[in-house]
Amino acid sequence: MDLSLPSQAPTGEVLVEDDGRVRRIVLNRGPQRNLLTHEMMSALSAALDAPDARVIVIAATGPAFCAGHDMKAMAAHHADADAGQDYFAALFAQCSALMAKIESVPQPVIAEVHAIAVAAGCQLVAACDLAVAADSARFGTTGVTFGLYCSTPAVPLTRTVAAKHAAELLMTGDVVDAAHALRIGLVNRVVPAADITRETMALAAHIAEKSQAVLALGKRAVKAQRNLPLAEAYACASAAMVDNLLLEDGKEGLAAFAAKRPPNWQDG
Repeated sequence: MDLSLPSQAPTGEVLVEDDGRVRRIVLNRGPQRNLLTHEMMSALSAALDAPDARVIVIAATGPAFCAGHDMKAMAAHHADADAGQDYFAALFAQCSALMAKIESVPQPVIAEVHAIAVAAGCQLVAACDLAVAADSARFGTTGVTFGLYCSTPAVPLTRTVAAKHAAELLMTGDVVDAAHALRIGLVNRVVPAADITRETMALAAHIAEKSQAVLALGKRAVKAQRNLPLAEAYACASAAMVDNLLLEDGKEGLAAFAAKRPPNWQDG
């Protein structure tokens, strides 16, 4: 797979770059630090619909990967209590739906984090299946510093890192470096900033060599069993293994193994 990305003029909330089997979605409001406005979340959600992609990468332009929600807009809605409540409810419902969609799309989703990711921006990283960070990237759930406990970012965060690590980030509001994020399991890899896109796309290309049907089944099964009691989790996973073996790509994989040849997946 050619890892060079097509050149596109920066237009709209996001750029969408389809490179073979990988869709790269680039948050494109760098001067606004890629805040998760209604428009940004709508554009990102729409871009996640990529039936022909095997892997999705979420990247960003500008000095921040994502600085979370628009705090100034949130503060402005305190003037009218009823309207403010409706605005806040709609904002967090939309954000929660976006994060849930990242988990529910069949493709593995990789965050390419070149710079700071805080509050709902950190939530976005945690919601992705994998994350590659530049060595200059930073992470935090900073809301508590401003009187807003990051309860919604806590949902994917507490499902990604150990409880005490999550609690420290949530309760202190501290911003940590990429090395710390790697130690606690928030990101998978830390690479030199100059190499972030190349390294992320290489990982995406490697995963994209696998069967799309198998990746989708596996992602769905892992999510389904995650919070089940042990016996139920094994029953769920066992059923998924049976379904996997009955897939055409499951049969092809076994045949290829026996014949000592590369597999030929159904989706090419």
